[in-house]
Amino acid sequence: MKSSTVRVSEIREVMDIRQASNYLGISPDTLYKYASEAFIPAFKLGNRWRFKKSRLDEWMDQQSGISAQPEPAPKAVRPRQKKPVRGTRAGSRRVAM
Repeated sequence: MKSSTVRVSEIREVMDIRQASNYLGISPDTLYKYASEAFIPAFKLGNRWRFKKSRLDEWMDQQSGISAQPEPAPKAVRPRQKKPVRGTRAGSRRVAM
């Protein structure tokens, strides 16, 4: 008798869209959209989307701000310099009388 629930020990390294959507806790339609837009790591095997568990785990870590490698230090940002103010021309200035 086949169980419809997915156990942690039964999760395979390469999953189809249904297995990956169960693993991620999102609908298959949403996962298909994310894969089509290259928002989530996926590849096509024939005409079917496939998902590597290890790549999904890495992607989730990146999305949650957890990284295995330290992030490079942010570059120093120089303050923006103000543009010089244009002087008015003496000849074009009108004096009210």
